[in-house]
Amino acid sequence: MVTTYISALLLGLLGEIHCVGMCGPIALILPVEGDNFWRKNIKLLLYHTGRMLAYGTLGLIIGFMGKGLQLAGLQQKISLIFGLVMVIAAFYPAANFFRFKAPGFWTNFIGKLNAAMRKYLNQRSYHAFFVLGFLNGYLPCGLVYLAMVGALATGNPWEGALYMIFFGLGTTPALYAITLLKTTVSASLRNKLNKLIPIGVAIVGILFILRGLGLNIMYISPGKKHLKITEMKEKKYEKKIKKIEYLLEKEKESQKHE
Repeated sequence: MVTTYISALLLGLLGEIHCVGMCGPIALILPVEGDNFWRKNIKLLLYHTGRMLAYGTLGLIIGFMGKGLQLAGLQQKISLIFGLVMVIAAFYPAANFFRFKAPGFWTNFIGKLNAAMRKYLNQRSYHAFFVLGFLNGYLPCGLVYLAMVGALATGNPWEGALYMIFFGLGTTPALYAITLLKTTVSASLRNKLNKLIPIGVAIVGILFILRGLGLNIMYISPGKKHLKITEMKEKKYEKKIKKIEYLLEKEKESQKHE
């Protein structure tokens, strides 16, 4: 899993310019003027901790979905498929896998989220900065969706949470610096640096492809025995399937007798 977490950190680091464009305006207006050095940095640390915690909760939730895939023995296949999705998304931007019309309830949720963020932007307490960062973590973002794909492929809720936290950690330095320095990245420089993002996405995708191939290369492409898909778990899953099949068969027999 070490390589997996490194890939999450790399995705965050190379995606920082994208984050500057999306979350930079919020980072620029964080109310830290007039605070001394320590108070300012404590507020920013709380803000980014809240943001990473929000990412972690997303990773935890989606990791539970990956857990079911893992128990079904599909972890390697899912890792391979999502790795291919990442590579395609990196080199063929037109194939946007995350372009969809948001349902009404989601639009309403984002509206309430933005309203809550505006409320906390007018406050200067430590608590307000933490909550503001936490709320910011749930704003729609294509890069976050890509990271969630990686979290799903971990096949474990806690590993999925850690994956998203490492991703959030990677996105932090540029946003932190912007708030302290109150500077913006020029459009031309942003366009040049944005070209690095597909490279990062492709690298992460390739790592997941290698992981899915199960080449028995430690840390890079672990085999089945290293992926926590133990024989005990497989047998336990098979027993559950057999039990369900037995109950269904019994139900059919009882219906025939009736």
